[in-house]
Amino acid sequence: MKILVVGGGGREHAVIRQLMESRRADKIYCAPGNGGIGCDAENVPIAATDVAGMVDFAKKNDIDMVCVTPDDPLAAGMVDAFTEAGIPAFGPNRAAAQIEASKVFSKNLMKKYHIPTAAYEVFDTPEKTLAYVRKQNRYPVVIKADGLALGKGVIIAQNFDEAKDAVHTIMEDKVFGNSGNQVVVEEFLTGPEVSVLAFADGKTLKPMVSSKDHKRALDGNKGKNTGGMGTISPNPSYTDAIADECMKTIFMPTLKAMNAEGRPFKGCLYFGLMLTPDGPKVIEYNSRFGDPEAQVVLPRLKTDLVDIFEATINGTLDKIDIQWKKEACACVIMASGGYPGSYKKGLEISGLDQNGQVEGAMVYHAGTLKKDGKFYTNGGRVLGVTCTGATLEEALQKSYTAVAKIHWDGVQYRHDIGHA
Repeated sequence: MKILVVGGGGREHAVIRQLMESRRADKIYCAPGNGGIGCDAENVPIAATDVAGMVDFAKKNDIDMVCVTPDDPLAAGMVDAFTEAGIPAFGPNRAAAQIEASKVFSKNLMKKYHIPTAAYEVFDTPEKTLAYVRKQNRYPVVIKADGLALGKGVIIAQNFDEAKDAVHTIMEDKVFGNSGNQVVVEEFLTGPEVSVLAFADGKTLKPMVSSKDHKRALDGNKGKNTGGMGTISPNPSYTDAIADECMKTIFMPTLKAMNAEGRPFKGCLYFGLMLTPDGPKVIEYNSRFGDPEAQVVLPRLKTDLVDIFEATINGTLDKIDIQWKKEACACVIMASGGYPGSYKKGLEISGLDQNGQVEGAMVYHAGTLKKDGKFYTNGGRVLGVTCTGATLEEALQKSYTAVAKIHWDGVQYRHDIGHA
């Protein structure tokens, strides 16, 4: 098969690495890809959001299957366009992708179908938002931009001044554009966080192995929220009993709710969960593989990913037995100095081989450029250095040993992944 993967980050590299193990994948393209991805697939210079360009390329190159992984093209209806063109595509259509594209939609869905989540209210003006926050007078309080915001549209305010700044940033400065036209103000939940990705074909849902993301930029869970600074799998807090409860109270009810709304979900559904004293609750949904969760979940997959994609697209997921490795997996993100704020690009990376790898580790490229045989930084999150091990401690130790071999000016990473 000829397969096209849409996107150009660490998650896409993890998907491609897994597809490379399939007996059925002859040729893999990635659009737009990046420096490291280009060592494993053929990069195609088409923007991930260029729906017409992507479909045109797939038709001209006789693509047999597409995997659309980023949130923006899913929300823009890229899967719908491929389906109309008769090209099988893994991922939800535009209507189903709303579960991530609009926080207001997803929160209202949970309220309507009694899926456990934090108490919340929705507002469309700064004045109403702040009046409510002042009246509640409960901190910390969570303020979320309604739409897509690169994983950075959630601000946890510790007091009224911080809430005021958050509302100003989202609704008046519009740092996330139209995503800030509405905000969700949510109660702050406490407890261990868990990420669970699941394959879903509209009728059947099969959870993947659990993981834990580390969102804050700095050690000790300090600093700004990022797209994720590292991950581990499995999540030590996620027991079999909790998994069963989540299946009954959250996972299947969500799939059924989407069907009831006329938006059957096919693809990868991501559940961001908080294990509160009152039981598991949903913090957020994503309509695609998490990044960097995919980087620790997919390396543990035994079953052919092409077979899973096909079953998901065709609605035959109930016929496939998805197997997982017992090994643990850890990923440490190496980022540009200053991320998630401003940072430099074009800095030469040392310590990688000609394929962008390090012996003993899988290095997923998130923001790199390859020029004259050398790799350069080209983004905020640059590399995801990933290792498996018999135990989580072994996987983490191997990952940090590999991280120590890689360098560029101003490189930053957390030293406490798996321990924070």
